[in-house]
Amino acid sequence: MIMDWSIGLLVGIGLFIALEEFWSQYLPAYKEMWWVLPISIASLFNVTNLSVGLYDIKLRDSNVGIFRRCLVSGAMTFAVFQLIVFNIFATSALHPSILAVYILAIAILTFTVRYLANSLEMFGITKKRVVVIGAGERASIIEKRMRRESDRRGFTLIGFIPLHSDKKDELKRENVLPAETIDELEEFIRENEIDEIVIAPDERRGSLPLESLFDCKMAGVVVKDILDFIEEETGQVAVNLIYPSWVIYSNGFQSRHYIRVAADYMLNVFLASIVLLLTWPVILITAMLIWLEDGRKKGGTILYKQTRVGMDGKLFEILKFRSMRQDAEKDGAQWAQKVDNRVTKIGHALRKYRIDELPQLFNVFKGEMGFVGPRPERPEFVKELIKEIPYYNHRHNVKPGLTGWAQLNYPYGSSVNDSLEKLKFDLYYIKRRSILLDLLILVRTIEIILFGKGR
Repeated sequence: MIMDWSIGLLVGIGLFIALEEFWSQYLPAYKEMWWVLPISIASLFNVTNLSVGLYDIKLRDSNVGIFRRCLVSGAMTFAVFQLIVFNIFATSALHPSILAVYILAIAILTFTVRYLANSLEMFGITKKRVVVIGAGERASIIEKRMRRESDRRGFTLIGFIPLHSDKKDELKRENVLPAETIDELEEFIRENEIDEIVIAPDERRGSLPLESLFDCKMAGVVVKDILDFIEEETGQVAVNLIYPSWVIYSNGFQSRHYIRVAADYMLNVFLASIVLLLTWPVILITAMLIWLEDGRKKGGTILYKQTRVGMDGKLFEILKFRSMRQDAEKDGAQWAQKVDNRVTKIGHALRKYRIDELPQLFNVFKGEMGFVGPRPERPEFVKELIKEIPYYNHRHNVKPGLTGWAQLNYPYGSSVNDSLEKLKFDLYYIKRRSILLDLLILVRTIEIILFGKGR
């Protein structure tokens, strides 16, 4: 983010220095405060980059895809300044062609720096060096969860140190160090300049070199449990590794204070009011299109009500624009599929761009949902999922949301396994939820809408 902000600022300063005579003659407003515009554009460009996913460290996209994201970010920045900022501060307005060239230069330079950084590994020296103690079933989760290079952008994994207490060795492609390394741990850490030790034995009791770990910790090496490591690097909680004492002693899972609950509700109502004011034409047009497709002749409803499980397990009726045939569930409740022949023609577009979720603004007004939180599930499925997935019921400790951390990181789910994967992200959100995290999720949801990643 700092790099992109610096690029925007430098391009702006260069442009203003090169055209100093122009500003003095035609836009005297910039004579004394010329630096305000480059700082403002660079800052907004950072926000729009965030909204199109450019700061997602796990982003897996081609160079063409990244360039497209840079252009979309630039277009959003241009639109905000041209349609909003320059209408409020008319005396500071730039000619559209000058503003377009300015922002295009920022977008191209941002992509170029990113391309060079990725190709030449310009920032590889910033990676922390990590070693894992344990090479059994528990440690193998790291290999399974972080197989790709993009999953390891923040660290270099030096290897796994096996322990006598490990269960069956499941590591396939990792560097397993000699077993005697554990007896010379401090020397190994020092010689290999290790920054972080991850504790991942299958059995802790009597297997860890506590004195050596203590000395490493005092020497400045980070010692971290595998659950914390996976949470930090992947943005999810490894449900299958959780043990009660970790939940009890770890940070997060904060209590619901009544002041915070009231503040959350007021913020959600405020946001819902703004979105409703901005999208009411879309809501009217969508209602008309649904009615024209199969409501006029077939008597299909425009809105669709469905029972969902809310906070503390309370049931409520969720509102959606109907995107499926009227008889879609004549045979009972079914998981929605990626390719679903029950979806209407207009329904495909509604689901892709999340337009079908707009009526849920009224659920927000009623206090049944928030803008951010785990997506509410149907009670028929919840009964099954609670039996199949450990800790599943804990996702109901917060209000369900229109969007959530799981929707950003695991956009499609239609089975028990998919629900397990989404639960890992939901628990991460519940553990770390804050206003800043909510704002991050809201901004990044724009990426889902812009690039049609919804369903």
